[in-house]
Amino acid sequence: MKTNHPTKGSSIRVEPIRRLEDIKAIKKLLRDSPRDLLLFTMGINNGLRIGDLLRLKVEDVQHLRPNEHFRIKEQKTGKHNVLLINKTVHKALANYTEKLCPDPEDYLFKSRKSGKAISVEHANRMVKNWCRQINLRGNYGTHTLRKTFGYIQRVHYGVGYELLCKRFNHSSPSVTMRYLGIEESEVNDILMNEI
Repeated sequence: MKTNHPTKGSSIRVEPIRRLEDIKAIKKLLRDSPRDLLLFTMGINNGLRIGDLLRLKVEDVQHLRPNEHFRIKEQKTGKHNVLLINKTVHKALANYTEKLCPDPEDYLFKSRKSGKAISVEHANRMVKNWCRQINLRGNYGTHTLRKTFGYIQRVHYGVGYELLCKRFNHSSPSVTMRYLGIEESEVNDILMNEI
């Protein structure tokens, strides 16, 4: 029987959300779901792995203001990193705390059923669903949030691979380049540069 899952040990490559209009469309879609909007907003504004975001508790971030950060220890690498609260994240966080009134000890991204943090698998289904609802074609999942952060930083803000490498805690910029992927059209565009 054929399944829609990769064989053990292999991986499925997911894409970033490349267009700002699509990011806005997902935020609009999530406007009535403060928890999901916060997850999406934090994910695309920090570039952290989903597992590290899901471990956050309300008390870790509820009093942070724009330009303040919370230190985390990455689950995968054991390295330290920071979750920075920019104005967009702060607005989503304020909306979340105002509408849901969570307890400080609650997981920030609490399951409505169990009261525990939502699972990575559930978050993956959520991201796929959001992208499907706005008619994005391609393969999307939890790494889409992290990759979207890198893609938007690189393409719209001109941030180099070296800085993104440091942010992602990758071993080298070439790892970051492979992780974010370069589209054929980007390669062709540089051929138009006249020397």
